[in-house]
Amino acid sequence: MAQKGVQLDRETFSCSICLDLLKDPVTIPCGHSYCMNCIKDHWDKEDVKKIHSCPQCRQTFTPRPVLVKNTMLAVLVEELKKTGLQAAPADHCYAVPEDVANAGRKVKALESCLVCLVSLVCLVCLILYCEKYLQPHYESPIFEHHKMVEPTEKLQENICSRHNEVMKMFCRTDQQSICYLCSVEEHKGHDIVSAAAERTERQRELEGSRQNIQQRIQDREEDVKVLQQEVEAINGSADKTVEDSEKIFTQLISLIEERRSDVKELVRSQQETEVGRVKELQEKLEQEITELKGKEAELKKLSHTEDHNQFLHNYPSLSALSESTHSSSINIRPLKYFEDVTAAVSEVRDKLQGVLRETWTNISLTVTQVDVLLSQSEPKTRADFLRYSREITLDPNTAYRQLTLSEGNRKVTRMDDEESYSDHPDRFTDWEQVLSRESLTGRCYWEVERRGGTVGVAVAYKNIRRVGLREESLFGLNDKSWSLFWENDSYVFLYNEYKTPVSGPESSRVGVYLDHSAGILSFYSVSDTMTLLHRVQTTFTQPLYAGLGLYDGTTAELCKLK
Repeated sequence: MAQKGVQLDRETFSCSICLDLLKDPVTIPCGHSYCMNCIKDHWDKEDVKKIHSCPQCRQTFTPRPVLVKNTMLAVLVEELKKTGLQAAPADHCYAVPEDVANAGRKVKALESCLVCLVSLVCLVCLILYCEKYLQPHYESPIFEHHKMVEPTEKLQENICSRHNEVMKMFCRTDQQSICYLCSVEEHKGHDIVSAAAERTERQRELEGSRQNIQQRIQDREEDVKVLQQEVEAINGSADKTVEDSEKIFTQLISLIEERRSDVKELVRSQQETEVGRVKELQEKLEQEITELKGKEAELKKLSHTEDHNQFLHNYPSLSALSESTHSSSINIRPLKYFEDVTAAVSEVRDKLQGVLRETWTNISLTVTQVDVLLSQSEPKTRADFLRYSREITLDPNTAYRQLTLSEGNRKVTRMDDEESYSDHPDRFTDWEQVLSRESLTGRCYWEVERRGGTVGVAVAYKNIRRVGLREESLFGLNDKSWSLFWENDSYVFLYNEYKTPVSGPESSRVGVYLDHSAGILSFYSVSDTMTLLHRVQTTFTQPLYAGLGLYDGTTAELCKLK
């Protein structure tokens, strides 16, 4: 019996949190005592809820109580220490939730019982069983229906804060866990099932979601493999194309180098021939000059002879001149020597540049048409369209002579008098039309503002006819251009002489969206919303150019988009 009394003293002066003798003991308003650090740590965890409770009786305090050391308890604990009683006995059978979370405790909870939770909460605040008291839950039929779970410090969340009962039910109406008292009070009349039933239902949904996720993961992994293969194929094809192109251009460069060498050799050979001929003639002429100088000296000497008979005797032989083998003057043909060769080489260069410019368009278009992935969906909102906005300017060399350009070549106005434009092969001579300077490939968006009359908003290939009143040069009446004729709320779409009436709201602004590789051309009425007027699905074989026609209009402007 004495031993039992000593046991009572140990438990009385032990902290129910750390299970050791009290250290710096404090007594909270409900009367229970703890180590100062233990209760501070406990309340620190509850600071988020702004409500602080006693780990034993669960009484709550607001605001957080101020802790003051209990000097009387401190003295008694010190006296107990002097008697050699250091701590609670090793077979102490329970631990509080904090023991689970802190690895340094002497007594550890192995599992928690969800059924016993309610009956034990008033003793030690959600008891977590240690090994000795856990055994009956596995051996005794009484505990057959008790549910054992992994130890956790969150068991208190299973207790109804209003009724201090285990929440074994679930209110589907309010989507929350409740206790049986809640079901007959504030949740009365709601759709209520047991927590286990709701868990079963949610578990089925969870498994379905997991299966869907697993299937999606599998599908995405397959997609990733396909895309990886595409990356490898793209890289391989690009590398081979670059390698083959390098070989072709190297051959082309080699051919040009060979022709350069041939020209150089021909020029040098002809230079040597012509210089030789000139020098040969020069030497003969110099020889003749020497002979003539000798003859002239003899004649001079004869002219000073005083003997008349001697003069007359020698004169016939000295005065006779041998016939010159060369003409009296050198005829030089009016040539520019080798300048004509330079002109011929320049002509080759110009022709080659023209060929390269023409073929480069096809090469560039072919490259941009490499599109492995399906095109993205067409934009829906104006903000989406503006992501593809292009700064487009008009080309003065294409403008009809009664069209004047302004605002940085973005605005076109029809005038009564002709502008002093120079002649140019790209100029429209008979239709009031103008094309953009920039070619359009990829995804592009621009907007046109109209002021008065009929305006044609178009796209066209560069090789559209520029001369004559025939349909080959009017936007929309051939297979090289697509045009929306626009006047207030009246619209007509033209392509290759085929007219399509278009209905839409009246607007002073039309937006044009082009996805060149996907073959999409769309026209929109732009106001507070984007209204589709007409959409074309085709295949574009060349780069396109934006076009404007002022057939009965006064002004049209390519808007500056932000």
